[in-house]
Amino acid sequence: MKTDELFLQADAALRSVIDRIDPADLSKPAPQEWTTREDPTFRDIVFAHAYDEAWIPDVLAGKSTADGDPYLEADLLGADPIASYDAINDTATAAVRSGERSEVFRFQYGDYSAEEGFVHMATYRAFQAWLIAKHLGIPFSLSPELIAGLNEHVVPHADEWRQWGVFPPAIDPPADADDETRLLCAVGYWVP
Repeated sequence: MKTDELFLQADAALRSVIDRIDPADLSKPAPQEWTTREDPTFRDIVFAHAYDEAWIPDVLAGKSTADGDPYLEADLLGADPIASYDAINDTATAAVRSGERSEVFRFQYGDYSAEEGFVHMATYRAFQAWLIAKHLGIPFSLSPELIAGLNEHVVPHADEWRQWGVFPPAIDPPADADDETRLLCAVGYWVP
């Protein structure tokens, strides 16, 4: 699977979960380990994803926060956080589908080839989709295509990325584990 397609599938998975968050759940506490914000709520988590989505067209154009950050203090969510997120997501999706991109993506933590950059962004989205859904009790499963793409592009690097704090320790999968469970165990996120 091409890495831009992996990104689009992971991004769509995250959107499918965000679209099913009950607005009343936005004020619920979110796990502190998901963000650097103090006492985060799920609205803060949706803001973080809206912020990340807002940056996609700029990242594709080779820009970074070193060039200025017009989104950090912006009211990205407004009165309807889910609809606002969806509008930002539409813009990001269109930018990726346009095929126009810099050869280098400049993230806060370093510069990466576009191919590797898409993998980083897909990883964040796919596993956040699963974690948010699990935490809020939203029925969700990663698609077989997304699981295959993550197995191809992410799992081979899981131990290396684990050393950088990206993933928790791997988990031994149960004997009857399905493909999604084996993937989640490899990156340390599976919860029985």
